[in-house]
Amino acid sequence: MQFDFDAAVDRTGTWATRWDKYAGRDVIPLWVADTDFRAPSAVLEAMRERLAHGVLGYSIAPNDLREVIAARLSEWHGWRIDPAWIVFLPGVVPGIHLAARYLVKPGDHVLVPVPLYHHFVQALRKAPRAYSEVPLVLSGGRWVLDEDRLAASVRNDTRMLYLCNPQNPGGTILTRAELERLADFAARHDLLVCSDEIHSEILLDPGKPHVPIASLSPEMSRRTITLNSPNKAFNFPGAGCAWAIIEDAALRGAFSADHHATLHDASVFGYIGALSAYRECDDWLAAQLQYLRGNRDLVEQRVAALAGLSMAHVEATYLAWIDCSGLAAPDPHAFFLEQGVALSPGAQFGADRFVRLNFGTQRARLAAALDRMASAVSSTRSR
Repeated sequence: MQFDFDAAVDRTGTWATRWDKYAGRDVIPLWVADTDFRAPSAVLEAMRERLAHGVLGYSIAPNDLREVIAARLSEWHGWRIDPAWIVFLPGVVPGIHLAARYLVKPGDHVLVPVPLYHHFVQALRKAPRAYSEVPLVLSGGRWVLDEDRLAASVRNDTRMLYLCNPQNPGGTILTRAELERLADFAARHDLLVCSDEIHSEILLDPGKPHVPIASLSPEMSRRTITLNSPNKAFNFPGAGCAWAIIEDAALRGAFSADHHATLHDASVFGYIGALSAYRECDDWLAAQLQYLRGNRDLVEQRVAALAGLSMAHVEATYLAWIDCSGLAAPDPHAFFLEQGVALSPGAQFGADRFVRLNFGTQRARLAAALDRMASAVSSTRSR
């Protein structure tokens, strides 16, 4: 089957977060991490069938979905879980906050590798919980943990390590060897690991698999909270369905303390979308990944040609983490926005000389945005 990811989709007037912020302006928005691709037709058809039923009442999480998730983890990663370990959520972000509030006590301490998706730090500030930022380092063209710095940052009161793999915004897929060293570190210091793995199916480099850290050993499984969702890979985050996988019953109970208190269930359309995506849409996913590889290659090629900008190779995600430290402009985000390209400001991730570019869009639009960025960079050199 052929899938047309070049087909233009007009998202104006659809309450799209990424597009409505700049409505009425000549701005190409490449910031918030959703794509401009329609969800797979099988997902949309399944949602239409449910809508046609006409009753949209309260819904329980379907056992079929638990079984499908468990089967997928076993087939794709060799990780065998009990479906009862799954706690459904409306999104991964609530899971990040729940881990901070209910798995870390007041007075405990958390390690946070940075740059990192901003909700991790927000969760700790709002809980509030003490934390230390551990800077990632660029090694061999990949953003990886500084293991010496990590070891120096652990304290007697450290309780948890936040992990994002594949990494957002850096685009790194941690290798099995890197994860094994991290698991050993967690075991030595008796740490929980809360691992956001929402980009685990957006893998752009063949031969570089995703390894869930909880799959490494029974001991690691018992100390890990794994967060995941099909929202990114199949592009229906507005439907709201995610989950945590938590083997330890006591941790699972503590994590679930807010269920039906301040935290609502996943959407019925999220359940339906997840079931359809995992049962019927792997061919669509493969085609999307091939398209995203082309977009990734275009971004890397164009950025490499721009004086003052650089970026690491993107192994996974549809996000490019661009170093603007060689650019004369003091605020790279404002600089490119003035030229009609909206990117995510690096300060949001803890690195104000960077910007994050979302290349999950039609290639013609991406090329136009890169042209604007090139023109902007050129203008600074001609002054």
